[in-house]
Amino acid sequence: MKEVRTRFAPSPTGYMHIGNLRTAIYEYLIAKSQGGKFLLRIEDTDQARFVEGAIEVILKTLKTVGINYDEGPGIGGEYGPYIQSERRSIYKDYADRVVKLGGAYYCFCSKQRQETTDELSAFPSKNDCPCKNLSVSKITEKINNNESYVIRQRIPKEGTTSFTDLVYGTVTVENSELDEGVLLKSDGLPTYNFANVVDDHLMKITHVVRGSEYLSSTPKYNLLYKAFDWDIPEYIHLPPIMKTAEKKLSKREGDASFDDFIAKGYLPEAVVNYIVLLGWNPGTNEEFFSLQDLEKSFNTEGLSKSPAIFDINKLKWMNGEYLRRLSLEEFNTLAAPYYKDLFTIKMDFQKVSTLLQKRVDILSEIPEKVDFLNELPEYDINLFLNKKMKTDYVNSYNNLVAAKEVLLTIEKWDHINIEENLSKLISELGVKNGQVLWPLRTALSGKESSPGGAIELAELLGKDESIRRIVVGIEKLAKSIS
Repeated sequence: MKEVRTRFAPSPTGYMHIGNLRTAIYEYLIAKSQGGKFLLRIEDTDQARFVEGAIEVILKTLKTVGINYDEGPGIGGEYGPYIQSERRSIYKDYADRVVKLGGAYYCFCSKQRQETTDELSAFPSKNDCPCKNLSVSKITEKINNNESYVIRQRIPKEGTTSFTDLVYGTVTVENSELDEGVLLKSDGLPTYNFANVVDDHLMKITHVVRGSEYLSSTPKYNLLYKAFDWDIPEYIHLPPIMKTAEKKLSKREGDASFDDFIAKGYLPEAVVNYIVLLGWNPGTNEEFFSLQDLEKSFNTEGLSKSPAIFDINKLKWMNGEYLRRLSLEEFNTLAAPYYKDLFTIKMDFQKVSTLLQKRVDILSEIPEKVDFLNELPEYDINLFLNKKMKTDYVNSYNNLVAAKEVLLTIEKWDHINIEENLSKLISELGVKNGQVLWPLRTALSGKESSPGGAIELAELLGKDESIRRIVVGIEKLAKSIS
């Protein structure tokens, strides 16, 4: 049985788009689920679009999500080099060869026309370039005269070309609808279409995974495979990831990249888990998969041909679930950089993490949830009013004064003693818990909601700071009832 070999072949044109990352993950899983090899190949033949540092972004992203390639830049392999610009001489050789085999021809049209047709033909009719009928002697003469030329694919004028896709089934295209695109540009570099075919063959790629936008051009690739008499790989075309039912996710329109999500406090594992499910159904109700789980369970039968809608709220929920599955120590380690930039006062970060872990969905929410611990914000006195707790200005004032007196008597300031003393006070006052704890929590936080209740916040803030904040609350209330 032939070894399964897949490749991720990104162009270094910027950041890692979510759709590109999904393709990489699927290619990796298709190989690993069948005991095969996963390759990384950098397609940098379009130098005009090359972005400095983009290759490093690709390598960093794959490492961050836990994808290790078996062959590729930095580690080499039997079929290298794995950066297309380093394979230039290979493409020229195969371009000349496919001309001899009848699958392409030399095009000496004006440089302006060549440059506008590097990827798609701009002739009035798709197959009417006059150069395709030049004699061998005329071609030789022009080449000897150093005339600029490109090598263009020769497409049959009649008939159809079909192929089978593992997602979309059989796809048939009329040859008359195919462009005689350029294979080798005048600068000697190949176009995307040609380099892909040559490299996939030489690197023994068995499964080609790419976006469904390439469905219509795949017959052109197959005509090249047939011209060379090469085996055609299995094709897996993926539907797009959509922003809405009508609009694709697009890096050109500023949609978030993988790095953007990580910077916002999403976990790599959660992002991977979520985007794998954008176009793949495991056949069960299970939603949570580690990369290691997927290496065992992934199958192409679960791939969908329908576009997937990227739901940021679903990703946020899933990320929150991942955060809650961490140990307290793991969560505290991830939260520590946010605490470091936030707190100027002494604070037990592990206790802060205990409160936060169940209440944040992304790490970047941490500052807005606990900034009040560092400094009491200016707040509206109406926060003391709560119909459900049956609090008003007067009983909030009276109960805060009583709470302050009780808390001042506590010598060992910890959760148990704070809770015992407040519980005793509530019992003596004959009021509901909320009538004491709501105004107390409000005075301690200065916020409508907080990650912990009055007792937890008092313990975190310490006795002196808690009393100081309670006094501020009392003074605010005193002004309203005087």
